[in-house]
Amino acid sequence: MVNRLVKPGAVKFGVYALLLLWACTTIIPLLWVLLNSFKTSEEILTQSFALPQSYSLFNFLKLNEYGNINVVKGFMNSMIISGSVVLGVSLFGGLASFVLARFQFSFKGYFTSIFVICMLLPQFAVIIPNFVIIEKLGLNGTYLSVILPQVAGNLSFAILMITGFMASLPGELEEAAVMDGATIWKIYYKITLPLCFPIFATVSIMVFLWSYNELLLPLVYLPIREMQPISVLLSLVSNAYGTDYGAMMAAITISIVPLLVLYMFSQETVIKGLTAGAVKG
Repeated sequence: MVNRLVKPGAVKFGVYALLLLWACTTIIPLLWVLLNSFKTSEEILTQSFALPQSYSLFNFLKLNEYGNINVVKGFMNSMIISGSVVLGVSLFGGLASFVLARFQFSFKGYFTSIFVICMLLPQFAVIIPNFVIIEKLGLNGTYLSVILPQVAGNLSFAILMITGFMASLPGELEEAAVMDGATIWKIYYKITLPLCFPIFATVSIMVFLWSYNELLLPLVYLPIREMQPISVLLSLVSNAYGTDYGAMMAAITISIVPLLVLYMFSQETVIKGLTAGAVKG
């Protein structure tokens, strides 16, 4: 009776209204940061939610006036670190997921629980052991000191996501390849990987975003300013300028533009990867 009284159009309108309100909680702060990046600090404090009186690039140019902040170098460091993390997670996560999804062995069920527990562990709980290991390996102050912990930290998420997707794939193609004499490696690279492109793309994008925004590990393991990513430079801007909110807003705008562009071109891939293995049949 209740279902008859509620019209489908009203339900659809309510859902879209809620989604619009939810989107505003993200879009409005981004627009606020973008508009304030063109204002002076005094204008931000007095007219924070008003339009800029003039769209000047003064705050952006100011970032290049200080020798300890190199935005271009910071971007390059972020690309090197985040790209390497994505490659490592995709390589090792894909191989581990293939084993878990297609092979039967003892204690297989316990691995899922272990990966879930690893995801629940806070980063602060392992920061000291990681630092000791990296110090003993002689990697402190190198890109690997940041890349390896991030690869290890993101593997649990990647394995759980990719394993669920691979398990939903039909096994007939792989069985036919075995009958034709294909090796395990050939089955993985020629059959499984092409079918798993959506989930690999989704995991890669999410891992890239998390690595790009990582702040704690570069601060601890990369004391060399020339090797620090853009996330660390943002914290330096905040500490160096103090009340210069215009410079802060400009630095934040520069750092989030690549992420917005990446998401705009990859949102369909992310959605497909998250939902493709959700329904079987």
